[in-house]
Amino acid sequence: MAAVRAEILIPRSLHSDIPTYVEFCNRAGEVARAWWLDFNGNPVCYGDISPGNHLRMNTYVTHPWVFRNALNDAKLLVNLEDVYFPEPPVDEDGETVFRQVVITSPVYSLKDYCSMLIRKLVKEADFKKLEIAESLKEDLKEAPSLEQELRQLNAAHNVKC
Repeated sequence: MAAVRAEILIPRSLHSDIPTYVEFCNRAGEVARAWWLDFNGNPVCYGDISPGNHLRMNTYVTHPWVFRNALNDAKLLVNLEDVYFPEPPVDEDGETVFRQVVITSPVYSLKDYCSMLIRKLVKEADFKKLEIAESLKEDLKEAPSLEQELRQLNAAHNVKC
């Protein structure tokens, strides 16, 4: 599995050679949105998973998946990682299995958690009326974004090359 991760510098699908089967289990306590990263690294939505429910998926080894809160696009973890890289579909006995993959919420910083709560309760047009530091008002305008995070990963990769 380490070889697959080393090969994928920018999270994206590489090939469809080895099929595998996963069951994404939402333990986050909030609706999780499943995103497959295509061959160009673009996110493709595969729907929402309600808390306590699961989504069975036929996918491929080297096809990365990420998950976000469906309401605010906040990052969720998958098997305690930011990006899930599927494993081969056989267990130690050589049997084909659906691999259980657990989606959880990370431990958000107090600032991030408060920002998410304020965005939920206060209209964006009213951010300027809040009696908080100007820098925090600016931070509120920068809501979590999967597309922005992927662009930053790509930019960081291009700088290193």
